[in-house]
Amino acid sequence: MTRTGVYVCHCGGNISETVDIQQVVEDARQQSGVVLVRDHEHMCSETGQNLVVSDIKEHRLDRVVIAACSPQFQGPTFKA
Repeated sequence: MTRTGVYVCHCGGNISETVDIQQVVEDARQQSGVVLVRDHEHMCSETGQNLVVSDIKEHRLDRVVIAACSPQFQGPTFKA
């Protein structure tokens, strides 16, 4: 069974002013294999990135989904 973590970014309001973040979080929690769902104001920040790294270890995640800004803007941030 997969152990997927889903991270939904507010993007300082750029995303959360358009997308119902709580609905995305609730829907993600219902998906098969998803063991952890978090939303954060700025996933690209050092705090947001550290949260993902910590969760991968603590919750033994083998997959991660980042719902955030376009990869054109933040793609390199999450490739490591």
